[in-house]
Amino acid sequence: MFGRKVRIVGDLTPLGETPFDAIPGAMPRTTPFHACLEPLNRTGVWKHWSGYLVAPQYQYSLNTEYYAIRSGAALLDTSPLFKYRFRGGDAAALLGRVLARDPGACPVGRAQYTCWCDEGGWIEQDGVILHVEEDDWLLTAAEPALRHFREAARGLGLSDVTVEDVSDAFGILALQGPHAHDVLAGLTDAVAPLRFFGLTRTSIEGCDVIVSRTGYTGDLGYELWIRSGDAETVWRALTMAGRGHGLTPIGTTALKMARVEAGLLLMGVDFHPSRFAWVDAQRDSPLELGWSWMFRKLEDDGRDFVGRAAIEGELRDGSSRWRMVGLAVDWEDYERVHADAGILPPLHELYAESTMSVYRRGETPWDYAGYASSFLASTLLRRPIALAKLPLELAEPGTEVDLEVQVVRQPKTVLSRVVRLPFYDPPRKTAPVDAPSPVARAAGAGSIGGSAPSGASSAAEAVR
Repeated sequence: MFGRKVRIVGDLTPLGETPFDAIPGAMPRTTPFHACLEPLNRTGVWKHWSGYLVAPQYQYSLNTEYYAIRSGAALLDTSPLFKYRFRGGDAAALLGRVLARDPGACPVGRAQYTCWCDEGGWIEQDGVILHVEEDDWLLTAAEPALRHFREAARGLGLSDVTVEDVSDAFGILALQGPHAHDVLAGLTDAVAPLRFFGLTRTSIEGCDVIVSRTGYTGDLGYELWIRSGDAETVWRALTMAGRGHGLTPIGTTALKMARVEAGLLLMGVDFHPSRFAWVDAQRDSPLELGWSWMFRKLEDDGRDFVGRAAIEGELRDGSSRWRMVGLAVDWEDYERVHADAGILPPLHELYAESTMSVYRRGETPWDYAGYASSFLASTLLRRPIALAKLPLELAEPGTEVDLEVQVVRQPKTVLSRVVRLPFYDPPRKTAPVDAPSPVARAAGAGSIGGSAPSGASSAAEAVR
């Protein structure tokens, strides 16, 4: 059968989505910014993200891109995200049914991090919703979800709502870092009053743009929704405005390094969509992922959203099986296990997405407790850190556990301590930007904005 064409009989295409073989140049596809980015990719390496070509890194030095996020301005193409538009008088009712977090708490001009679940209260996906106009919403997703939303609308009998896949209509750029506001302020005055998770419509070089003060780095940042036909015009304007602010195009790896420090989870790594799971051990609830804050006002929320009964039961019974936590690895122990093997501890540009077992400390050796899913040797915090799922009795800050690491192909354990997430949370992320310079503000607060050495030391203290 190798080398033979296999024809799939029958229409397996999700409702309203383009058949795969009807997409010009089906895969891999390129984003609206690809023509601008391709000459900048010094490594020449491209990977696939939802069928699009993206660069894991543009520079030979990954730290160059990482520190653009933490001490300058970084520009990332996130166009491969799926993008959906909900319009009409029933749009709010549909979103109120399918989303676990109450969209009614997201007024016009605001964005909201959210998730949606199945009836068992297990996570399907997470995303960011933007309330653009009274009956006009935008939503990002990592996996296709158009059929899910349209079937929900039909099931509710909602007639005054349209759900549209606008993934091809828009490109998205993430502008992140302490100088992000300075770059945008050179192009538009509309971003100055934006609060954290606020959004606005504005114009850049005559092109209509939606700007939200959001991002996936845990730093000061913005995300720009740009019409695909205007993508190159806006890109050129941003790069011109970024001169003198250290504006650097970054790939997905630097972004992932920053998101670990920010305690932000990655679908497909730290959790998985419930519809792809075989057993409940492969599923997570929002509470188990540490998102209980989404349901603080659940008693005042009268919505019958999908998964509500299961989530209420979990809250009532305290039946969560585990909780996502941060692990701060003890540096001396990490250095010791490698020194015992005659090697230096790996630190340089070390980021891993793999299962690393976590064990209880006690008389029973290798007493399995849980696992870490994301691992980073943070040069900012000056220690290795990890995101891990642990049973509730081990999830309190200060609890000591053993994290398994590979040393010369042998499993070793290193002392680690549970810490609150995020590992790194600079004040500039949420502070008003019409106050003093974000960089000066961050430096005064002990972040890395002004001086990398002192900032790194202060941030490291936060996880000790």
